[in-house]
Amino acid sequence: MAVSTTWVFAEASEGKVATITLELLTKARALGGTVEAFYGGGDADTIAEQLGKFGATKVYAADAGDALQGAPVAAAMAAQIEGGNKPDLIMFGQTYDGRDVAGRLSAKLDRPALTNGVDVSADDKVTVQNAIFGGNTLVQTAFDGDGPFLALFRPKSFAAEEGGGGAAEVVAVDVPDTGLSGQTKVLDRHVEETTGPKLDEAEVVVSGGRGLGSAEKYEMIEQLAKLLKGAPGASRAIVDAGWVPYAYQVGQTGKVVKPNVYIAAGISGATQHLVGMKGAKNIIAINKDKDAPIFSIADLGIVGDVHKVIPKLLEALQAKG
Repeated sequence: MAVSTTWVFAEASEGKVATITLELLTKARALGGTVEAFYGGGDADTIAEQLGKFGATKVYAADAGDALQGAPVAAAMAAQIEGGNKPDLIMFGQTYDGRDVAGRLSAKLDRPALTNGVDVSADDKVTVQNAIFGGNTLVQTAFDGDGPFLALFRPKSFAAEEGGGGAAEVVAVDVPDTGLSGQTKVLDRHVEETTGPKLDEAEVVVSGGRGLGSAEKYEMIEQLAKLLKGAPGASRAIVDAGWVPYAYQVGQTGKVVKPNVYIAAGISGATQHLVGMKGAKNIIAINKDKDAPIFSIADLGIVGDVHKVIPKLLEALQAKG
């Protein structure tokens, strides 16, 4: 079926549209038809130009104030749909707010939502592709009946590319009274202090695993990432061990990254980790076990002790200046 209208649930912070939203807009544009955004913040006029550049012709602004977005935005979406303004497909990012809004909207409309998608097509039917069994198997699931169809997608499933459009038209929509569920307020936001590029946006990622031997050895991963102007990452094993914060984790239950260069140091290559980084353009693996699974997807493999290889790399980069 042809998709005539797609809505994208838009997320933004401090006047900057979230990368996941730009990725979804790009994919929605490729499906054809009209692309529109639905936004729950109070600064829709500020982000309308960004949304327009990536394909949105209109942004429905349901100002949720300082409330958690789930209840008010889902109620505003449902009211528009029940009033006849009905898209064929609604795309959400697999984020905290995306899951909250999609789950509530699914209940209000009594329609299923497909989660954790990695691709979508609209030929005979709207079909969402999901990765299961740690990414080893891809499953195609088609929606049946009439839309709107609700689908959530993992970050980095699509490349964000501008489409050259102008600023999206901003249309204010009413937010229905949601009772007690809409009274939950956001009192404060804590942003973890970081230096350098964000892990899921970096062009170079250097990740360490259990092969480092101890938490103290992770420092050389951070040093290498800094010299390469990249971001440090980690396997689930050392996150679970408490060596580094969860924010560093790359994998199925962590962040999905697609850098130009991914260096895996002391990481064996469990399926859980591969799901989060196998989309990197160039993968370099360093491991003393020549049979480590990570070498099966590496573009360059170094069979050696990370405690000897990485110091040599650091020495060479520092000498280069």
